[in-house]
Amino acid sequence: MNGENITVGVLSLHNSKETKAILNAADEMGYGTEWIRSENTAVDVRDGEAILEPDVDVIVNRLLLSKVEQPAEGLGLADTLAHLWPTLNPPSATLTALHKFATATALTARDIPVPDALMALSTDRLNADRERFGDGAVYKTAIGTHGGGTWKVDLSDPVNAKVGARQAFVQQFLARDSDRHRDLRVYVVGGEIVGAMNRYASEGEWRTNVALGGSTEDATDTLPAEVREIAMDAAAAVGLDYAGVDIVEGTDGWYVLEVNPTAGFKGLFRATGISPAPHIAALAVERAGGSVDRDQVDRLSATLDDSPPACTPAPASTEPTEPVVIGYVEEVSVTGTRGTRTVLAKSDTGATRTSIDTGLATEMGTGPIKDIVKVRSGSLKSGRARPVVDLVVGVGGTQHTVTASLEDRDHMEYPLLLGRDILQHYRVDVNRRVDERNGDRAGPEEEEEEREPKGRAE
Repeated sequence: MNGENITVGVLSLHNSKETKAILNAADEMGYGTEWIRSENTAVDVRDGEAILEPDVDVIVNRLLLSKVEQPAEGLGLADTLAHLWPTLNPPSATLTALHKFATATALTARDIPVPDALMALSTDRLNADRERFGDGAVYKTAIGTHGGGTWKVDLSDPVNAKVGARQAFVQQFLARDSDRHRDLRVYVVGGEIVGAMNRYASEGEWRTNVALGGSTEDATDTLPAEVREIAMDAAAAVGLDYAGVDIVEGTDGWYVLEVNPTAGFKGLFRATGISPAPHIAALAVERAGGSVDRDQVDRLSATLDDSPPACTPAPASTEPTEPVVIGYVEEVSVTGTRGTRTVLAKSDTGATRTSIDTGLATEMGTGPIKDIVKVRSGSLKSGRARPVVDLVVGVGGTQHTVTASLEDRDHMEYPLLLGRDILQHYRVDVNRRVDERNGDRAGPEEEEEEREPKGRAE
């Protein structure tokens, strides 16, 4: 292989800004690029040889497996390609990082500090030992579900061993500052730290996500030596070539919360002015046997170019598929921290988001409250404020994690209303109602359409 004629491929079936930034960085360095996605990819085994289309020399794995129903399919695809070309963030390491409890066990095997946690395959075993975590703890699904799957729970009430189809666990809640929760995101590429930021939760919130109102500040040059070592060791212990390592300070030291193989760049760049994309692209080139100008990498890191890459494949021409049909009234499953219940739900294509009765939400353990949004109805032009919570809704065997609003629906026929956040995946047949099987037919309900308050950051 000629080191000057290297083509970098990025395996990504979605349109993330991070994928585009890596491809653009490799292109700026003068190397070939290919976006490996459904429109242009095939593996041809012929006469004892396997050939990948498009032709590349190294692969950067950017599959977002935590946001799909069947992550094993993506892992199998990544593993297929990894047998052909060197792959950054190899499938085995990605599997470990994907499963949060597998990450914890990999870290403890290398004496890297993690919070106490308990995962049990039975609900009885999980609850039998939950008191050791105190009054409250963090409750997580082992694999994230569409961006959700993390709650802070009151352990005076029991929790379920599963949330929907996904295994869950209880984890010690660590916070050195009781007034404002904070943690660190440290980005590691090729065994070196390229940037770090402090993340602070908004008032009344324990999660530090910027989307929930959290704030950030640059910590790259002030990172304690102990934290630098922990972050680099954590990425190596999981086996990742690049990762966002989340670290929190407890009263007795630092602990690793998660090691994210597809951590975003936007928040880090906003806080530090450093983009990890050129560093990842440079590592890929070097892994393929090429060389890079480190001064150029540093210059490119000062910008985050996430514009459409020149190598973006043309859209595939496929026959449109008919969406699954659901009824005006449908039987669905609702899942929270305390289990799953089957209820009747009404479909409302005029509602922006799904809403759940407060009584049912309390029964299922759907908290904590994530935000307050404005809703409006024909009778209230100014609208009213409503709290929203993470909710897992199963429709016909498919699970959707949505941010649902809480409301008192005691005076309404159905405890759950399906909004467009779920209905966008289906076609609604208004003449189909599961409640008519029993000869029942409810009267009309006046529902409120929800809208986000103006100026709310995503």
